[in-house]
Amino acid sequence: MEAAQTGRGTAAAARARPVLAYLVTEDWYFLSHRLPMARAARQLGLEVHVVTRVEKGGAAIEAEGFRLHAVAWRRGRMNPLALLANLRAVRRIYRAVDPDLVHHVALEPVIVGSLAACGLRCARLNALTGLGFVFSSRTRKARAARPILRALLGRLLRHRRATVLVQNRDDRAAIAALGVDPRRIALIPGSGVDTDAFVPLPEPDGPVTVGFVGRLLDDKGVRVLVRAHALLAERGLALRLLIAGEADPASPDSIPATEIAQWRSRSGIELLGHVADIRAVWRQAHIAVLPSRREGLPKSLLEAAACGRPLVACDVPGCREIARAGINALLVPPDDPAALAEAIARLAGDADLRRRFGAAGRRLVEGELSAAAVARATGALYARLLAGAS
Repeated sequence: MEAAQTGRGTAAAARARPVLAYLVTEDWYFLSHRLPMARAARQLGLEVHVVTRVEKGGAAIEAEGFRLHAVAWRRGRMNPLALLANLRAVRRIYRAVDPDLVHHVALEPVIVGSLAACGLRCARLNALTGLGFVFSSRTRKARAARPILRALLGRLLRHRRATVLVQNRDDRAAIAALGVDPRRIALIPGSGVDTDAFVPLPEPDGPVTVGFVGRLLDDKGVRVLVRAHALLAERGLALRLLIAGEADPASPDSIPATEIAQWRSRSGIELLGHVADIRAVWRQAHIAVLPSRREGLPKSLLEAAACGRPLVACDVPGCREIARAGINALLVPPDDPAALAEAIARLAGDADLRRRFGAAGRRLVEGELSAAAVARATGALYARLLAGAS
């Protein structure tokens, strides 16, 4: 692993390959959500650097031939001191690496990375994977921060060297509303899914089982799902609920450990924690559910659809890009446990509808949302941005 250095790196004209630097908060997120794009960049002949907090994924990143730069990222703490510490660390690395193109992934890296790139010659690709807690939360703190963050974000995204990458049409409209030129907004739907690894699975035997995969955050709707499960139990529908994922203490939206412990004691609910191979969840589940308030494009639903599972999701940005009403999914309003329970009950009682939705979801993923298609589109975007920056 390379240590960050001060001073300018090798002049761009003297090096053999253009340099692309990713800025991502966590090494595991890079590996799970950005690896196909980075491989596409490598195929284009780019030298790939990854700037991230390193926990367990450093060796896997370096095994790909990418150059790794560790930062002590303080994720989820949008206070001035934390932002300044992140900014200084990233700025040092950018000055040392001297990238031709930087790819900032998610809201915090977009802000920190854009500030760190000020005065540098690199083109900037700002990927917004949803608009984050501040934009979706109903808390007083989030509402107070929203206008300040909106003004800062708009200013950074309108920079002449910046291009914005979004995952769904709603976010494209939201970014355009910040005054960003629509010609500088690219839409590529999510990170895709490996359709060779995630293949249609037969329905499991036993009671109808509902699966949720995601971080245990209030914004993901997991509380609403637990309440919907209780409503179904009151109606005499003893459905099994699998919850795969962990709390995220870095997020202000994380479910408290005491509340999660209470869920463990409820009949019909199984908390699986972190699951290394998510296919193990979909082998056990008949239905995939994600009652989130807002997403970029949820990978959990992409993977479930690739496995031939019908979806239940909220009719919100991001979710409806993959969960399409009446085609492969039932959509419900956010924060509505009664509507969520009704949709789950409908699919639980109709095996033919589950099969039709599952088959349609698989076709959708193969046709529009595979990792290969997303990698090709991202590679073409990199090439265009580098040509424009030269």
